[in-house]
Amino acid sequence: MSAVGLRSGQVADAAGVNIQTLRYYERRGLLAEPDRSPGGHRLYGEEAVTVLRVIKAAQRLGFTLEEVAELLEAGRHRHGRRVAGLQERAVAKLAEVDAKIADLYTIRAALLSAVDAGCDDLTVCASMPSCPLPFTALAEENRHTGPCC
Repeated sequence: MSAVGLRSGQVADAAGVNIQTLRYYERRGLLAEPDRSPGGHRLYGEEAVTVLRVIKAAQRLGFTLEEVAELLEAGRHRHGRRVAGLQERAVAKLAEVDAKIADLYTIRAALLSAVDAGCDDLTVCASMPSCPLPFTALAEENRHTGPCC
C-alpha cells in the first residue's frame, strides 16, 4: 500500500512558498510535522496548503510570525469554544496600521513642503530656518542637549 499525501514541492508550489519556507515553518511549529513515506519523503495533507496560505495572508496583514504562531495555537486549542485571539489582535493591529498611516501622512506633508519649497540640497536646506523638513528642529535639539549617550 502506498502512502497518500503531497510531497514538499507540491505543497510549496500550491501555497506559493519555497521549500525552505515550508521547512522553516515546520521548525517553528507553525506547520505540523508531516507523515513520512516508506522511503522517508515528507507527505503533507491538503490542510498544510491552507495553513501556509493563512500564514502568508496574515503576514501581508502585518502580523509577525510570532503573532501568527500564537493565533494558530489559540485556534488549535478552542475545542468548540470561542478563544480570545484573532478579534483582539486584529483590533490591536488595526490601531498599529492607523498609527502608521498617520505617520505616513506626516511624512507626505513634509516631503510635499520640501518639493514645493524647491529643496534640492539636503545640507543646504537643513541649515536654513525656512527648511520645511524637520532637520532644523533636530539640529536645534542636538545643539541644546549635546551629543546623545
